[in-house]
Amino acid sequence: MESVLSPLYHHLAEGECAVLCRVITSDGSAPRGAGAQMAVFTDGSSCGTVGGGAVELHTIRYAGEVLQSGVSRLHDFRLAPNSKQDIGMICGGDVTVYLQHLTPQDAPLLRSALDAMADPSAPAWLSTAIWDGGKRWEMEVVRQGDPALFQGAPVFLAGDPIRYAEPLVRPGRVFLFGGGHVGAALTPVLRMTGFRVTVYDDRPEIARREDFPDAEEVICAGYGEVSSRVSVGPYDYAVIMTHGHQGDYTVLEQILRTRATYIGCIGSKRKVAATRQRLLDAGFSPEEVDRVHSPIGLPIGAETPAEIAVSVAAEMIAHRAALEGHRHV
Repeated sequence: MESVLSPLYHHLAEGECAVLCRVITSDGSAPRGAGAQMAVFTDGSSCGTVGGGAVELHTIRYAGEVLQSGVSRLHDFRLAPNSKQDIGMICGGDVTVYLQHLTPQDAPLLRSALDAMADPSAPAWLSTAIWDGGKRWEMEVVRQGDPALFQGAPVFLAGDPIRYAEPLVRPGRVFLFGGGHVGAALTPVLRMTGFRVTVYDDRPEIARREDFPDAEEVICAGYGEVSSRVSVGPYDYAVIMTHGHQGDYTVLEQILRTRATYIGCIGSKRKVAATRQRLLDAGFSPEEVDRVHSPIGLPIGAETPAEIAVSVAAEMIAHRAALEGHRHV
């Protein structure tokens, strides 16, 4: 989102108008889901994407019309052949794009959105109310509010006005225990896919801030100190890949006492079985132990640290998507 809002803000701050194009509903096999966005500027340039292909081509053309008229609008795309709004795509889905005309007077609003994104300490959403077929709108940055609207994924509520909210800052972060080869490969992948990462390792030569530019924080402390050094809440993810079985177990024993939404631990099937039995012997219930994703990652045949990083990130994205499924009411 920042890759669109930042240049959009700068164009507005320099006295130009622009159009913010956002997918606010998406059903079926559409190329992009709700939350996809693109900015179109007066010189014909653009940044971001609403899905590419004919949808994007038509959206850019409609954005030019909005720039000329100064009037925002909603547009429905039907991505099926022989439909009333056939645009030559056969995906079979439906997409609604909101083309929002912005003027230099809207620059402070964009600035507040960027400031919210720069402060990940609390969730934040960009909330929009839309009237008159899209002609009128009000938008604000919200830190808390109606839980039916302000969730971890974009939410569209039909009505008069239409209400649409998308997260600027997702709640929760990833605590990555172990900064070895896989941890080092995983950190930038997680950052690129919208996760905030804290790296935790007990080795001073590994837990160096300069070696993890994609992490928000790097902690060097003993694995037995996890409970006292970090606070893991219900929105947080724990990824455990220390440099030894005992380190993994020590972290797992503490993390299982938290409400972390995702717990993953690297290891072979043999190690997983042994660790599971050890946790059961320590008094954890089978249901508690079943919270652990282990072996961690989707089964894609990954072998190298980079491949394992992709498989782990994919499993975490799938977990997040299941929790945050888009709401259309």
